[in-house]
Parts: sequence; structure tokens; C-alpha cells
Amino acid sequence: MRRGGYRRVPHRTLYLIRWMAIGGQISSLLVIYFLLGYTLPIWPTLGVISASVLLNIMVMARRPRAGRLRDGEATGYLAFDILQLSALLYFTGGLANPFAVLVLAPVTVSATMLPRRATSGLALLAVISASVIALFHWPLPWGAETLILPRIYILGIWTAVILSTLFISAYVGSITLEGQRMQDALDAAHLALTREQRNAAVGALAAAAAHELGSPLATIAVTIKELALDEEVMKTLGGDIDILQAEIERCRDILADLGSSKDFDADDPFSVMPLSALIDAAIIGNDSPLSTIRLEASGEADSIEPQVIRSPEFLHGLGNIIKNAAQFAAREVKIDLYWNDTAIKINVQDDGPGFAPQLLDRIGEPYISTRTETGEHMGLGLFIAQTLLEQTGAALKFDNQPSGGARIELVWRRRQLEYMKS
Repeated sequence: MRRGGYRRVPHRTLYLIRWMAIGGQISSLLVIYFLLGYTLPIWPTLGVISASVLLNIMVMARRPRAGRLRDGEATGYLAFDILQLSALLYFTGGLANPFAVLVLAPVTVSATMLPRRATSGLALLAVISASVIALFHWPLPWGAETLILPRIYILGIWTAVILSTLFISAYVGSITLEGQRMQDALDAAHLALTREQRNAAVGALAAAAAHELGSPLATIAVTIKELALDEEVMKTLGGDIDILQAEIERCRDILADLGSSKDFDADDPFSVMPLSALIDAAIIGNDSPLSTIRLEASGEADSIEPQVIRSPEFLHGLGNIIKNAAQFAAREVKIDLYWNDTAIKINVQDDGPGFAPQLLDRIGEPYISTRTETGEHMGLGLFIAQTLLEQTGAALKFDNQPSGGARIELVWRRRQLEYMKS
């Protein structure tokens, strides 16, 4: 996260919420004082509300860059809201006032928008404020008679406010953080898929360019060859013509490499190929010097191997799984491919330390490193792989082998993955 920068706390949202709070506070005071006729210190309470009005006018006048506030600024504004509400409660009965629960509102807002440190500070301020007004406050407005609530009741309200503050700051903050981490991980998966699609498009464009450039290059080659047959021309430009012929041969070699690329087809960037060949393409680039990657393919009797579209989701997703297995394998990564007329199954197994047993039910969540020796791994690889492969219709199962090592099982319904000609 960016330190000292502008986060996601909208400038406009905070002052609109404060205007709503100010409207509610003024309405409540006027109704209680003038309509219901209860006695309360009207001028001190209106003075407290006026301070909030003045702050909101200043906040509206200030327009931060990109319409968002720094963490420290947003924390300061919410701290003021806690103190302002506590001052109102001080003049209107303290914790005996039914509106005392509103002291939780700024803490809740902070838990959804600000870092944990800021939320913890505001929660502490709310606890201190609630404790002070529990002991020191003006009497609760109650007509001609004075209402004195038992101490045990005030203690109960104080306990409820304190526990609610702590619970909301911890629970809502955790849920918000988890949602943010999930969004960050989905953004990373989207970026990986976009990169893979861009690579595929560039490869297809290169193959198409090689095809289109072949004809003009052949014309140039014929022209140079005819010039080379002219003795007068060769006497004056023989050296230059030799250079041109050598460069033409070099261009031919380059275009031949582009046009014969086995990764891309000039007419279709996602060419159709046997499933085993697509798995081989996912293996390329994932070879580990410490382990070998072995593919074994077999199908049910009389069942033809599926022909599948070369999709970035499949290649990048399966490639991530193979890369993860190769990083932790001791000697070998084994990939078993099996198909029949209704289903396709791929098992990726390694002989490494396996998944940590306590994390087996959480594998696939972002930022969960799944091995017993995690090092600096952040756990995004398997999350991205699972997200991409599920888009192709795969169901993933993570497990450890009885003999040791991790095993990841991928299962498709054959009609979901197989390319069917229309």
C-alpha cells in the first residue's frame, strides 16, 4: 500500500455524511426542546453542532487532489466526529442517552476505508470518550422529574458500547481487508490473462506479417538476381549486389521462422490442437534444473484424444500449476492426462514436501502460501491458476499423495473443453 498517498477515502463522501449527521442532530434537539418541552442546555449543544458545521464548510472549500483524502486527514476528521458527538452526549445525559450508540459510526466508517492503525486509534478514542461521559455528564432531559438510572445499568451500556466498538473495528476491518486482498488478486489474474492474450495476438500478427511480406521479398530477390546476370552492372555494383543477396537470404530465414511458429497460426491466434500438445506448450518454459517434467497421456478404449482451442486461460493457468510443482519437486513432476467420451482429467503430481495440511482447505485463496517451506512466496500463483482454469470449466482439487508430495487434480466435462466444428 502507498504510504502518505491518497487512498480510497472520498472527500465528498465524508462531508455529505457529516451534513446528514448535522441535520439529524439539529432536528433532534429542536424537537426535544421546543416540541416536547424537555429542558436541556440548548445553547451549548447548538454551539457544539455549529463547530461541526464550520468544519464541514472548511472541508467543502478544500478540494484535495483526485477528490480523495490522505489517511491522516480522514482520520483527523473522524476523530473530530467522535469528540463532537461525545460533547453532545455530555450535555444530554451521557451514556443514558439512547443516541449514545452513534459513537460507533465513525469507527465503522474508518474500518471500511482506513488502515488498521487508524481504526485502532479511533476505536481507542471512542472507548476513552465513552468512559468519560459515563462518569461525567449533565442529567438526561426528563421533564419536571429527574431520571437517575442505576449504576449497574450505566455500566451495562458502557460495556455494550466498548465491546461493540472493539468488535466492529476488528470484524468490519477484517472483512474489508479480505475484500481488498481478493480484489487485488483478481486484478493480478486479469493482468496475467491480458498479458497472455496480448502475446497471442502479437504472435498471430507476426505470422500474418511474415505471410504478407513473402511476395514483395520474392520480387526483390528476382530483380537482384536479374541484375547479377548483367556484367556491366556487376562491374560497378557487384559488391553491393552481393550484400543485397545476403540480406535477402537473411530476411527469408527470419520470415520462415515467423511463419512456421508452432505457437501461433496466421489465420487463427487460438489454433486447435490435441490436448497433449497443448499441455506440452504449457510445460515449455517451466523446466526446472532440479527436476524433470514428464507427461503421460492415455484414453479410454475407442475414445479419440480431444482437440482443444489454444486458450490463454488454459496455458497460463496450467503453466502456473506446473511451475509451482517444479519449484517444490525434489526430482520429478508427473502430469497424467486421461480422457474418455464424457470427461477429461489432468493430475499434476510432484515429489516435494506437499501442501501444509492445515492449509489444504484454504488453497486457492489469494495470499495463502501453500507449502511447508514458503520462503517469499505470496500464494498468488495458485489463485491465478484456479481463477483462469475455472473460466475454462475446470474443477480443481488440491491434495497430498499418500507417498508424499502434492497432487492437483483438474477435471472438465469433455464438451466444455473440446473444440467442436460447427
